[in-house]
Amino acid sequence: HRRFSYRPQTDPYCQARYPFCPAGSGIPVMKEEDVIEVYRLQAPVWEFKYGDLLGRLNIMHDAVGFKSSLTGKNYTMEWYELFQLGNCTFPHLRPDMDAPFWCNQGAACFSEGIDDAHWRENGTLVLVTTISGTMFNKMAKWVKYDNETGIYYETWTVRASPDEKSRVWFESYECSKFILRTYQKLADLGAVFKKIQTNYTSAILFSGEPIYLGNETSIFGPRGNKTLAAAIRDFYYPFKPYRTPREFFVGLLKIIDRVVLNRQFYLFYNLEYWFLPMKFPYLKIVYEEVPLPVRSKTSLGV
Repeated sequence: HRRFSYRPQTDPYCQARYPFCPAGSGIPVMKEEDVIEVYRLQAPVWEFKYGDLLGRLNIMHDAVGFKSSLTGKNYTMEWYELFQLGNCTFPHLRPDMDAPFWCNQGAACFSEGIDDAHWRENGTLVLVTTISGTMFNKMAKWVKYDNETGIYYETWTVRASPDEKSRVWFESYECSKFILRTYQKLADLGAVFKKIQTNYTSAILFSGEPIYLGNETSIFGPRGNKTLAAAIRDFYYPFKPYRTPREFFVGLLKIIDRVVLNRQFYLFYNLEYWFLPMKFPYLKIVYEEVPLPVRSKTSLGV
C-alpha cells in the first residue's frame, strides 16, 4: 500500500451519513513514569444499527484502548472510513465527470473514554499488554506519521487462491491493518504481549495475475482509452446505492454476471486501475487468526 506525502482536502461532494470521529480529541502526552494498559477492542461492524447481526458472520471492527494508571483516564483509538464503507469500496458515477469519483479516504480517530458496553456485549475488550508513558508518546508520534501518509481505505485483499500460502496480489488497508501496525510498533518499542488468540476479518477476492490498466488520466483523460473507460464505468454501475428492491436485485444479477460468470473485476488501488481475472470461489469473508507480535531483534538491542 502506497504512502503519500500529504493528505489532500476532501471534496464537498463526499458526504457521510454518520460523522467521522464525532468525539475525537488530540492524543495526550503521557508522563514518562506512567504505566498504561493496552486493550484489544473488537465489535461487530455497524453494531449501533444492526446489533450483533454482522458479528454472527464474523464481520468485525477493530480498535485499541488505553488506560493510564496515573490519571485513571481511558482512551480509544481506531482507524476507519471518512465517508462510510460503501464509498471506500465503490465509486460514484457522476454525470458531469468521465472518471469514477472516489470518496475513499480513511483516518485514525482518537477519543477519550472506552465504551465498555459496546465492546464487551458482542465483541472483545481484553488486556493485551502494558507500556510506559515514554512508549506511548513515541507511538503517538508514529500514529501522526501513519495517519498523514496512509490515507486511502482499501476494502479488498486479493489473493491467487484460498490456500493460506497463496500469493497475495494486493493487501487491504482498513481498521484491522491499522491495529496490527500499532501492535507491531508497540512491540518494536519493547512491549511484551500476552499469549492470547486474536482473529481479524478480511474480505478476499480470488484472482489470476492482475493486469495493470493505468491511472485516471491515462484511461479517462483526453487521450485516454474510451473503450476501457466505458467498460470500467459499466462495471461499477450496478454497485451504486438502490432505492427500490427491484433495482437492487437487477443490480445483483448484473454483478453476478460480471464477477462470477464472466470472471471480471476492476480494482482501484493506489490511484490506479487493475483488471482482475477472477477465480473460484471469487469472494470470501474470512476471520483469520493473526498472532500478537513479539519484540523484534532491534528492540532487544541484538
